[in-house]
Amino acid sequence: QVQLVESGGGLVQPGGSLRLSCVASGISSDYYYIGWFRQAPGQEREGVSCIRTSDGSTHYTDSVKGRFTISRDSAKRTVYLQMNNLKPEDTAVYYCATDVNLPCIYISHFGSWGQGTQVTVSS
Repeated sequence: QVQLVESGGGLVQPGGSLRLSCVASGISSDYYYIGWFRQAPGQEREGVSCIRTSDGSTHYTDSVKGRFTISRDSAKRTVYLQMNNLKPEDTAVYYCATDVNLPCIYISHFGSWGQGTQVTVSS
């Protein structure tokens, strides 16, 4: 059974940084897609960033390009999301998600996700 455990959320001022971590276990394949989607109150899920483990290719939604960086430590089965220059509109619960078959553009529909971590950007 897939388990994803996120950490690293918190309260930060605009312009600040946070790094989210996601430890994955129970994934049945060596190659899969893993990343982050977010959901703000009253809004739909939004795919943020994703990585394809077969070749390390990455995907970002336009609003975070140049500010967020996704990376992966395969030995630790951990995925990171470095978030810089955070804005109030980045405030949301961030979920780590994974899927063996669906590509990154469908990350908000991935089959497995964690419990989420709250990110609040406010002065």
